[in-house]
Amino acid sequence: MTVDVRETAVPAQRGAHHALVPSLPVRRLPRWQRAHLATLVLLDVVAVSGAWALAISLRFRFEPATVMGASYWALLPAVAAAWVLVAGLSGAYEPRASGAGSEEYKRVLNATIRFAALVAVSSYALQAEPARALVLTALPTTAVTVLAGRHVARLGLQAARRRGLAVRRVLVVGTHEAAFSMAARLASAQGEGYRVVGVCAPGGIDRRVGRGPAPDGDRRRGLSLRVLGALGEIPRIARRDGIDVVAVASSPAMTPEVLRALAWELEETDVDMLVAPALVDVAGPRIHVSPVARLPLLHVEKPEFSGVRRLLKSTYDRGLALTGLLLLVPVFAVIALLVRLDSPGPVFFRQTRVGQGGREFTMLKFRSMFVDAEERLKDIAHANAHGEGPLFKMKDDPRLTRVGARLRRWSLDELPQLINVLRGDMSLVGPRPPLPREVAKYERPSVFRRLMVKPGLTGLWQVSGRADLAWQESVRLDLYYVENWSPALDLWILWRTAGAVVRGSGAY
Repeated sequence: MTVDVRETAVPAQRGAHHALVPSLPVRRLPRWQRAHLATLVLLDVVAVSGAWALAISLRFRFEPATVMGASYWALLPAVAAAWVLVAGLSGAYEPRASGAGSEEYKRVLNATIRFAALVAVSSYALQAEPARALVLTALPTTAVTVLAGRHVARLGLQAARRRGLAVRRVLVVGTHEAAFSMAARLASAQGEGYRVVGVCAPGGIDRRVGRGPAPDGDRRRGLSLRVLGALGEIPRIARRDGIDVVAVASSPAMTPEVLRALAWELEETDVDMLVAPALVDVAGPRIHVSPVARLPLLHVEKPEFSGVRRLLKSTYDRGLALTGLLLLVPVFAVIALLVRLDSPGPVFFRQTRVGQGGREFTMLKFRSMFVDAEERLKDIAHANAHGEGPLFKMKDDPRLTRVGARLRRWSLDELPQLINVLRGDMSLVGPRPPLPREVAKYERPSVFRRLMVKPGLTGLWQVSGRADLAWQESVRLDLYYVENWSPALDLWILWRTAGAVVRGSGAY
């Protein structure tokens, strides 16, 4: 009797190597994230049902109405379920996007477009004829109510994060300078939910020891981080300290082989890995991953400021500026009267600023200072709150009038710049308009890239801290805007500006 060796050898071989084969990674979301996603689904169902219920009520005024033999009211659960399905396929419930501001809202808008397409295709395929007025009312109302629900959920998430809840513990790794720079950036984005707990650097050595005070950026953020270990200890430290995210700063020490090995080691844990590209401050639609020779290469598009996009920005800039000026005529009259009664001098303050391409223009503001403010500047130059860079900002500036201080508190002194927007000198959103003396002090050629586009009535600098920002941070935000401008980014900044003005933070 003969035995087939192949039949007996195969099972033995599998058993010998089974322990060496890694198991497929399983993604486990933390409890707070699961609760947040469930809340988003619930809010979406309520928002969509409410939007369509409102449209049905407006169209039929609570009278019986049917489509394909079924009551419109009976179809509400199916409509809500269809929205949840489309939103899920559009990434609107992706954990990385939820609570991420403009990216989340963009996905909701994409879901709305696909939902509208689904309604149209379904109506055609089923030969249904829903009331056009109902559909035309329900679809935009759906977008508005869902976005409002997402905003409410985001406010709740930010409130939880301010109490130390719903945060992800981050370990930043890389060479010393790159790692601490990235840690400072993450620490400054408090609303994003990242709490940096430490750094892993080559050799586990903190090179800041014995090198004097911390950099200005660290002092402003109250950054106090320790080097927790060497690069080779990352998995062990991540497990020991309950790390949720390992953020890898761009540095020569983090070679492709090291990154791949680290990613494999973290697969068996609940730790996510973020990798910063070598090209920073470039994001959004300008970056595409192109596989070339089996390598995932980043294709970076050039900044685009011409053609249809430029025409679009100019059109809505001037349209909104004209609308704002017409609506604010009574406000302008009241402010003008208060300025004239408070102190002698003109109502408007005219100042030369540098605009797109380095061209100078006259910027208008309501006068908030005494008429001799420029002459008195040299006497208080030592009290500059920035301490570095060409900007001058001072809390409790003695040159401010009583009315002027309140105008600046609510940014009302900047309303006349709507006239500059209407003229085409400025845009609603853009970099801060610099003074000629500030431009003369630019030390790096890259800073002049701020002047590639029109300066803005508001911008990233205003929604990120305004006068409280350090000079270098202000420049970085302006350059980010220039490099990554998009209509969606403008809308997001305009939305955030309202909150920044109400809070009045950094306004002086």
